[in-house]
Amino acid sequence: MSGTTTAPPISTPGGLSHRQILTILSGLMMGMFLAALDQTIVSTAIRTISDDLHGLSEQAWVTTAYLITSTISTPLYGKLSDLYGRKPFFLAAITIFITGSAACTFSTSMIELAAFRAFQGIGAGGLMSLALAIIGDIVPPRERAKYQGYILAVFATSSVLGPLVGGFLAGQNSILGIVGWRWVFLVNVPIGVVALFVVAKVLNVPHNRREHRVDWWGAITIAIGVVPLLLVAEQGQSWGWTSLRSLLCFAVGILGVIAWIVIELRMGDDALIPMRLFGNKVFSRTSLLSVLVGAGMFGGMLMIPQYLQIVKGASPTKSGLLMLPLMLGMMSASIATGQLIARTGRYKIFPMVGTALMTIAMVLFQFEVQWNTPLLETMGYMLLLGIGLGFTMQTLTLAVQNAVPPQDMGVATASATFFRQLGATAGTAIFLSVLFSNVGGKIQSAFTAAAKTPGFQAAVHDPSVMANPANQPVVEMLRNPGASGGGSTAVLNDSSFIQKLTAVFADPFKQGFADSMHTVFMLGAIVTAIAFVLVFFIKEVPLRKVSAMQARAADAAAEEKQAEPEWAPEEPSI
Repeated sequence: MSGTTTAPPISTPGGLSHRQILTILSGLMMGMFLAALDQTIVSTAIRTISDDLHGLSEQAWVTTAYLITSTISTPLYGKLSDLYGRKPFFLAAITIFITGSAACTFSTSMIELAAFRAFQGIGAGGLMSLALAIIGDIVPPRERAKYQGYILAVFATSSVLGPLVGGFLAGQNSILGIVGWRWVFLVNVPIGVVALFVVAKVLNVPHNRREHRVDWWGAITIAIGVVPLLLVAEQGQSWGWTSLRSLLCFAVGILGVIAWIVIELRMGDDALIPMRLFGNKVFSRTSLLSVLVGAGMFGGMLMIPQYLQIVKGASPTKSGLLMLPLMLGMMSASIATGQLIARTGRYKIFPMVGTALMTIAMVLFQFEVQWNTPLLETMGYMLLLGIGLGFTMQTLTLAVQNAVPPQDMGVATASATFFRQLGATAGTAIFLSVLFSNVGGKIQSAFTAAAKTPGFQAAVHDPSVMANPANQPVVEMLRNPGASGGGSTAVLNDSSFIQKLTAVFADPFKQGFADSMHTVFMLGAIVTAIAFVLVFFIKEVPLRKVSAMQARAADAAAEEKQAEPEWAPEEPSI
């Protein structure tokens, strides 16, 4: 026996000890922290960024470009990691993400920023899905709650730090000679470099390489199918849903989806997302549910910071703090869900309750949250939405992982992430398109109503108010009500002037934005209500008590035993 120190023993075939799992988790959590932090830090700062780059109405491009590339790359990461191992692709995802983050700091327009965010999204597509797949490899579903606290600690830290750091950076004019909001992306670089070294050192999960064809044509056709459909979702309101460009996007997208299905059927088990998985009703219905939940989640989480900053006049830092009830609700519900699933082995009830709470929260935002609603009341609705998300999000991934064979763990986890991201991307594009297509008319209507009030008339006839430079966008709109470029349209490019206006002039802008957001929350409520109904049709499959890696090891041992000869030559007689 050698005197060298060995790794802690594996107690069961293909299983890992608690210490080994924690070691691997430390690397995964670094990658997950990078992805989770980016989501919260950018959402808090996006309004400041778009104001500085003069493109508030173009912010959807920045968000959807990132979501499109991360969505499309997710199933490719899942499939390639199933074939060749998780570690090299997790490292590649971190590297691409760091490079894209650095590039974002050099943006001079919203279109440039969207392009760099698209490249960043290619890396992001692998960060979360591969981390969840590796957790599925090494931890049995029934035992996952033991480690849920570590994973949720990452989201808790990012949920608290992201809005605070994003708000602080966006609120600074300059840091070390660089505009404050550019640090929102630059901060990813040192964190990513540390993550790269940690993952390279600790992520050593056994993998048996499988020689199969890589479904490159599947990746190309799914991009051809998804991108045009998301573009028309983004621009349909401004182009016109029956315009030539919209119809062309519909046609190309539908043809791309059909071509993708044909190729996937021909590729069989080598497909990017094998079509046989859709024969599993739990997988297919949970995938559709993930689309709906993703759309509802991002619809709500995008609108709330907009409301806090534009309507309530909160700074980016303060709006991040005001979002804490949503984050706390999400974390506490996730922790409780994990513990209850571990004890009972039952999980279907949680997405049922979660989607119901999300729907109720959306309805409350639609009917109860006005431009002058007290913040404490709004924060109560945020808490309710967060609890609904916490009950739902992790449970859907768990259901998919538990429903498929162990050899499909990567592609199934990536598929769950893919469909959730697909819903989030479509929801973001549609919801922001609806918001900005309605806001101009809502502001005009609010001004028409406000103009009849004594306070407004007094302000109009007050020379000091009319001479105030801060009020000039409104003055121009009042002098030329039919002209383009007035206050109601200028706000689509830069909303920062609203907070500088005299209160009686600012109120119609705030009311117009709040009224436009009501339409978005109504759409979100419809989507989450459909998700609630769909949960009833998903069968609950008993949770496995072994990890995917243990199951694969057991299968390999069984195959090896079958391959052994069942007879032995007789001993020669003496």
